[in-house]
Amino acid sequence: MSKVKSGANRAQKAKETRARMLDAARELFVRQGYGTTALQDIADLAGVAVQTIYFTFGNKRALLKELVDVTLAGDDAPVATMDRPWFRESLDAETAPGQLRSHLRGTRQMLERVAPITEMLRAAAAADSGVAELWDEQTDPRFTVHATAARALVAKPGAREGVPEELAADLLYGLLSPELYLVFVRDRGWSPDRWERWAYETLSSQLCA
Repeated sequence: MSKVKSGANRAQKAKETRARMLDAARELFVRQGYGTTALQDIADLAGVAVQTIYFTFGNKRALLKELVDVTLAGDDAPVATMDRPWFRESLDAETAPGQLRSHLRGTRQMLERVAPITEMLRAAAAADSGVAELWDEQTDPRFTVHATAARALVAKPGAREGVPEELAADLLYGLLSPELYLVFVRDRGWSPDRWERWAYETLSSQLCA
């Protein structure tokens, strides 16, 4: 076996092991809570030595941050949400309704991944100030994404006349929140398709002509 092939196999194996550890952390953090889950529990579920988790992530907080970042993105590529193809494509839509549909489709896919860990993350931050500091930013990144979308949307053909950019941003931020998504999909039993239709109908009535 060539050194190149051997190195590729090792890299693939390390990637698979990392994914197993993140999957185990997600399952246990959501089911048991962040505070009551030990790294040994995660190691046991992932089928690795606990030292592997320390070597890969450093500590429990770093593991949580990696889990959140990967869940938001859908993969481990170091690409910000606003540089993701789905977001760039939605900004490139020619009309406001077209952009709104595209933005909702991408947001729904993100919410399907992120919403289940939202309550766990809030509880973790409340119990451990160090967790909150992992995302110690002046502006909520989720609001920044929706505000950028709103700025483009209100300037396009088909946008409702007279809707300020700030109001459009607030509507996207509020109606497309993980909390409201959970109310409908988890608590009221809506399908994600039904939620997406509702979100489009509600937002288009406010934002589109």
